[in-house]
Amino acid sequence: MTNRLIDSFLVEKIDAILPQTQCRKCGFSGCKPYAEAIMAGQADINQCPPGGNEGIRQIAQLLDVPFKPLNTAYGVSKPKAVAWIDEALCIGCTFCIRACPVDAIVGAAKQMHTVISAECTGCELCIVPCPMDCIAMVPSNDQHDNPRNAADRARLRYEFKQRRLLLAKESLDIQSDNTLEAESSPFEEAIAKNAEQRKKAIVQAALERAAAIRNQASKHIK
Repeated sequence: MTNRLIDSFLVEKIDAILPQTQCRKCGFSGCKPYAEAIMAGQADINQCPPGGNEGIRQIAQLLDVPFKPLNTAYGVSKPKAVAWIDEALCIGCTFCIRACPVDAIVGAAKQMHTVISAECTGCELCIVPCPMDCIAMVPSNDQHDNPRNAADRARLRYEFKQRRLLLAKESLDIQSDNTLEAESSPFEEAIAKNAEQRKKAIVQAALERAAAIRNQASKHIK
């Protein structure tokens, strides 16, 4: 086997060991890119908090290199948790849906969102973009699912989303290529400006409604 084939084979093996949370805590965009970075000498074997020391041991054994404990600069290992959305505060902004690497959040614009707990990898990527701070991590109730089966499922869901996003981008590129290259008329620019202002107004109104709900809830608590 050539070195390139060996490297490709080992990338697949490393990726199979990784937990497929796609959390980016390792410093890369997903588990497969992290595996590729390890083989390229651009990352160390101990940068995956969800995989923990057991995952590091397996990678070290695979590559025949010394074991290194988890580098806590990238985070610490935690019990499995899943995202939970406070549906009373959710304004339907879709930011969490876009952030989820495995499409484990469902909902529509301006509609309540909810998490498919069985498919959530616990990556925590949905928390930061939420403007309402209505997403929290809670302990996973699914203790019977085989971790490897869950990881394999998460990998498939991640790859499916990546393909879907790529196809959507290609579709937009084709539409752009088929559009006449001309500067927008003042009329078209005004329409675009009004659409942007309308979108901002909708988001602002949703935020105000959510704030009112919170204030009302706090009054009841008092």
